[in-house]
Amino acid sequence: MDIRNWKMIGFAWLVALAAGVLTPTLAAGPEGASTNAAPATPGGAASSGGLVKPNSLSGYVPDDKYMLRVGDKVSLQIMEDKDLPKALVVADSGELNVPYVGRVAAAGKTCKELGAELKTLLEKEYYHRATVILALDEANKLLGRVYVWGQVRTQGPIDISAAENLTVGKAILRAGGFSDFANKKRVKLIRAAGADGPGGQTIELNLVEILEQGRTEKDVVLKPDDFIAVPSRFINF
Repeated sequence: MDIRNWKMIGFAWLVALAAGVLTPTLAAGPEGASTNAAPATPGGAASSGGLVKPNSLSGYVPDDKYMLRVGDKVSLQIMEDKDLPKALVVADSGELNVPYVGRVAAAGKTCKELGAELKTLLEKEYYHRATVILALDEANKLLGRVYVWGQVRTQGPIDISAAENLTVGKAILRAGGFSDFANKKRVKLIRAAGADGPGGQTIELNLVEILEQGRTEKDVVLKPDDFIAVPSRFINF
């Protein structure tokens, strides 16, 4: 083969090599995915039309079911302050001592209701816009107290657990039972005004039927701040 043929073969080889260098195939990424795929958006948010959607407030959803009670522990955060959440406790008065605002009635409201109320109060005087996050940290394990006095072994307050249905009969037993001169047939349950109607309520119970005859369907479930009065019976000599 003469030198002209070698020159033609070498020229063809260089052209082919140059074509291979200038037109490389796309490398495959993990699991065969192409490396020219669109990059992931920050925080895992999907992109639409090239625009990145911002994340929300960590998926926060205010509680609209649980009613706050005395002793409940909550956390309050005003996003515009950029401070850590503040730990607050519902006081015995049923109020929450809120920064800037002061005391606000909290008992009987959900976190969603109270958060919306605080937002309105804060925006009235202190913020152009307030983003309020209010969440329950720990529910009080005690629902409240009832009070037993009169002819029982131990007079005084009795705690009601949030997980129990304390009745008049059970409260009498927890107070040590009746004393010797108790009138078991005329025990009075006194419910404060506003707890079960505007005028309050007084119910007379025959505890002989309930405790001694087993007619527990006549027993009454107690509510916080109920009073149980056990009178004395008349003694004939």
